[in-house]
Amino acid sequence: MWLAFLHPLPIHRTPSSAPLLLRRSALPTHYRAPPLYRRPLRTCITSAMSTYKYVVVGAGNAAGYAAAQFVNSGESDVCLIGEEPVAPYERPALSKAVLMKAAVRLPGFHTCVGGGGDRQAPEWYAEKGVKLMLGSKVSAVDVAEKIATLEDGSTVQASEAMILATGAAPIQLSKTPGHDLKGVHYLRDNSDALELYDALQANIGKTVIVVGGGYIGMEVAAAALTVGCKVTMVFPEEHIMPRLFTADIAKHYEKAYIDKGATLVKNGRLCKAFLGDDEGKIRGVMTCQGGGNEEEIEGSLVVVGVGARVNTDMFKDKLNMDERGGIIVDGNLETSAKGVHAIGDIATFPLKMYNDRPARMEHVQNARETGRHAVDAILKKAAGPYDYLPYFYSRVFDLSWKFYGDSAGDCYVVGDFAPKLLAVWVTDGNVNGIFMEAASDEETEEMKKVAREGCKVDVAAFQKCSSTDEAWALLK
Repeated sequence: MWLAFLHPLPIHRTPSSAPLLLRRSALPTHYRAPPLYRRPLRTCITSAMSTYKYVVVGAGNAAGYAAAQFVNSGESDVCLIGEEPVAPYERPALSKAVLMKAAVRLPGFHTCVGGGGDRQAPEWYAEKGVKLMLGSKVSAVDVAEKIATLEDGSTVQASEAMILATGAAPIQLSKTPGHDLKGVHYLRDNSDALELYDALQANIGKTVIVVGGGYIGMEVAAAALTVGCKVTMVFPEEHIMPRLFTADIAKHYEKAYIDKGATLVKNGRLCKAFLGDDEGKIRGVMTCQGGGNEEEIEGSLVVVGVGARVNTDMFKDKLNMDERGGIIVDGNLETSAKGVHAIGDIATFPLKMYNDRPARMEHVQNARETGRHAVDAILKKAAGPYDYLPYFYSRVFDLSWKFYGDSAGDCYVVGDFAPKLLAVWVTDGNVNGIFMEAASDEETEEMKKVAREGCKVDVAAFQKCSSTDEAWALLK
């Protein structure tokens, strides 16, 4: 009506003489609205900006602990953006339980049950007022403005602080011939674990080839053997878990796998190609040694676990990063962009107990602790800079080992699996790191103390010990 009043036009009414309804077709062909009322079409197609005080880019393990810390501190104006369709969960459960037990499924292992907190199923976030944006992939982040842009074009801005928790992804052998055959698996997220569980069940009694001898390789191989599969492990190193185990430690664990029926193909053996049948299904792998000496290994299922790469490509040229893609942070876990913090696998932080030596830790304990510390730093509640005690552990079969400290110096091993295995890494008589199989809760606390204080040890006396109890007494 107001437009007709300003510019008299023929009035078109409905047959019932309803109020004026202007339509584009009712306007004369020569008519053009004056500039004041013309709007470019593009101004009508704008993406809404959602704003929260705190935004977490990523919704994995570390993000779940950050959310808990915000809530425990009385904050709820928080948004988590995650690509997976499920709420944050304890990732170690995938390889240590989900692959073997049909009863272990979400929501049973949502964070923060692994760290002694509440189980944060989706209902928890809703009850606490925390926004969960699941199944949402972030395509870009403006770290200066703290704005995350999603693939659908929508944007989310943090008015106070942003936390980056994008984690890591498995290194894929995408250039290896046959990499896309049916039956080649990787393990990183919940959907991977569910698919692999079904695949293991379908291959009971058959050979599963595990490419890799580190964390994932060892734990997947143990799961496959436990459910009744045959296993062949293929890796180029001289022994399993080379990032931590010495040859003396590794021989005990390798024997455990061999006793369970596993075959170990190692010492320079690389996976040269995945071999398939006429239906495009995996039937084995071709290994090589030193570029030659090829050997075909038969198997009806392959699991690749050869490490991970951080998901930080979108931050290149925006944040200070190390040579491996880790985002460099300070003691508050703050990046080079003010108000933007990084946690979990992607954060390269100063190890306070080792004179601020830069470190990046791909481990659940670091994910939990960085999630909490970043929130405390943002809310000005942190007691000091992040002070992490390096920690690694694993559980396979009925074995469970723990390590604290630094694996620098000479390693000395005492005992075996009957009942305990104990090892220390020593420099100039000072203990840098300590390892124990089957450590009790009390022994675990003592291990932490030994690693932090760097106690003195008489190496000659330690080597002469006939039992772990005797060696352990020297460290207290």
